[in-house]
Amino acid sequence: MARDIAIGIELLILGAAALSLLWAVRIVLFDLVLGPRYRPFMTLVLAVVGCVFMVFMIVHLISFYPP
Repeated sequence: MARDIAIGIELLILGAAALSLLWAVRIVLFDLVLGPRYRPFMTLVLAVVGCVFMVFMIVHLISFYPP
């Protein structure tokens, strides 16, 4: 039970950090590099990257967190 709570809290913290990082990348891309034409595609790409990162972290924490 304590392991599940610890994994959940760690996933929330890592998710918040990943969200902040991806949001910063999105802001930099749209303000400095890309125009509004690429907004839907880049939003989708960043969402997929975020989902892949979270799945990796879930599998990593479940596999290697000590019981």
